[in-house]
Amino acid sequence: MNFHQKPVTYTDEVGLKVLDLAGMKEFYQDIIGFQVISEQVSEVRLGTDGKSLIRLTAREGVEPKQDRYAGLYHFAILLPSRKELGKILLHLHQQGIRLGSSDHLVSEALYLSDPEGNGIEIYRDRDSEEWDWNNGEVAMAVDPIDAEGVVQEAALSNECWSGMPSGTVMGHVHLHVSNLDEAKEFYTDGLGFEIVTSMGGQALFLSDQKYHHHIGLNVWNGTGIPALPEQAAGLDFYTLVFADETKRSQTAERLRALGAEVTEAADYWETRDPSGNKIRMAV
Repeated sequence: MNFHQKPVTYTDEVGLKVLDLAGMKEFYQDIIGFQVISEQVSEVRLGTDGKSLIRLTAREGVEPKQDRYAGLYHFAILLPSRKELGKILLHLHQQGIRLGSSDHLVSEALYLSDPEGNGIEIYRDRDSEEWDWNNGEVAMAVDPIDAEGVVQEAALSNECWSGMPSGTVMGHVHLHVSNLDEAKEFYTDGLGFEIVTSMGGQALFLSDQKYHHHIGLNVWNGTGIPALPEQAAGLDFYTLVFADETKRSQTAERLRALGAEVTEAADYWETRDPSGNKIRMAV
């Protein structure tokens, strides 16, 4: 099953407020391998297959990214194959990029940060038939990755890295939140996601249609942390795509019943979770 197309509710373009637009564009183009989709004086959109996955926006008065606030933990770029993960692993190593890595049972993942401190995960999924479900929860772990095996997949292909491949999507978004119970209510009763894994009152993982997770939520920055200031660099918004207008309207009704504000514009609707993280609701 494709967990990143309709009728699934899935994550899409992530917007970042940045300090150095030129430098960030260079990083996402040359290091991450995205193509420039559109470019203006204060905004660059990058992605694959002619579709934007990252929107970089420079605004007057933006201040450096601040810790101990709600906001982005990481956004996660999903590659179409293990071979592609091996190719970008070799590329990032050759570029001298500092990496973390994990085998999550459902996936194999690399971790890094952009020049302004935004967390990035780059991963490939194992076949969903291999995922282990028990009483509605999917088994995930933080095990060492088989880096040699991943690289071997790339080596056997005899293909060199040439940027993000066709079929790359925004796999999930993982957020710092202020209160896990409030976030749980918003994302389940409001947005309609299901909890698929929890980590002892510290983190929740939620999805639609039994994906391992479209949304991660954690309180690792502390409980009761404030919303990210509007002038701070970091997460501007992330996008959720709904199956159709009916699904989006029903979701908006549930959010309003919880006390959340939903504004409606021509291209997208917009809301904020209880921690102030901005969500664009698209169809």
